[in-house]
Amino acid sequence: MWADGDDIRWVPVGDVGEVRMGKQLSPASRAAAGQMPYLRVANVHDGYITYRDVKAMGFTSAEREIYGLIPGDILLNEGQSLELVGRSAIYTRGVGEFCFQNTLVRFRSGPGVLPQYAQAVFRRWLATGVFASIAKKTTSIAHLGGDRFARLLFPLLSLEQQRRIVEAIDAVTERVEVERETLAKEMLLWEGLLNHELFSHVQEYGTEPLRDVCLSGGAYGSNAAAVPSDLTMPRYVRITDIDDHGCLATDATSTVSIPWESARPHLLADGDLLIARTGFTTGKSYLYRSSDGICAYAGYLVRFQVNPERMLPEYAFLWTRGNGFLSWVSQNVREVGQRNISAREYNEHEIAVPPLEQQRKLVNAWHAARESHSLRQLGVERLRTLRQAVSDDLLSGKVRVQGMA
Repeated sequence: MWADGDDIRWVPVGDVGEVRMGKQLSPASRAAAGQMPYLRVANVHDGYITYRDVKAMGFTSAEREIYGLIPGDILLNEGQSLELVGRSAIYTRGVGEFCFQNTLVRFRSGPGVLPQYAQAVFRRWLATGVFASIAKKTTSIAHLGGDRFARLLFPLLSLEQQRRIVEAIDAVTERVEVERETLAKEMLLWEGLLNHELFSHVQEYGTEPLRDVCLSGGAYGSNAAAVPSDLTMPRYVRITDIDDHGCLATDATSTVSIPWESARPHLLADGDLLIARTGFTTGKSYLYRSSDGICAYAGYLVRFQVNPERMLPEYAFLWTRGNGFLSWVSQNVREVGQRNISAREYNEHEIAVPPLEQQRKLVNAWHAARESHSLRQLGVERLRTLRQAVSDDLLSGKVRVQGMA
């Protein structure tokens, strides 16, 4: 631990760098001149930023000076779930290439602070609940608050000490990034294989309406209101509970239940396929397995009970992950009012129907790819845990890197 004689000063964050909230999105800014891409919460993850799914709004030349990002800027989630508020990453793209929205807070290091060191401190504050302790919660969203963040006491060391700490953490971070990049490449390879096989199945075996490979047409879920999670009731599966990989979210804070009287007509059976019918995630899918527990599904989802004599439920799920289905969704979704595709329209969607043996080959390849992905993901999580432990020891003063007083 840091002792009284150590060369460390505890200084408000606002005194070691600039803290600024982003520009607020408004209907006027969406149509204003000077459209610029901006980053928002969805782009800022733990330690990295995605620059693909970005939106734009109008920024005047003066606003670009204020909200334009430069390499080394740290962006923190201002509005998020309580456990993720303060999640941060360092901006790495060109000067002024992106701006940022007010769902983010920007920290721009002063001359006495290395951005990498500051981000390591912020990461530790996220992991140890410092950000959660100062956040204010409104409904389901917690807000960090620029002023509250600026008042937090920052452990200011000499630049040389900061540099040595960053080098030690980076040694582990590099291993994390290598594994994460390998994971991403494996996913791209699998997606390429999946789409190649699905396309060849269409060419060789033709297609049939989705309803013809199901026991019945698509059925809407319950419109009952959710209740707080209760282990004596079924879990209530909503669109927001399904992640990008088609799995149920495991975050206990977002799990809700549905009373038995409302759930019974909508209880899921092993192999049921759910497809989102509305919103920006129209087409998102989930394959229910009994290992997920007793579940019922909500009204913004459509259930298909796949006929196992015609099609493996896993194959139908894989079809919904392919480019053919996703392209069909983008072409058929109605944009008037809330985006949606009806159960009737999903019934008519044409799906490849190869022999069960061919379906099983693709499903087995998926299981093998998923197992490999899970093992590599476990390795990444262990490295992240190691990185956090190293960071905790160094930033608390429990362990000193060579050359530190």
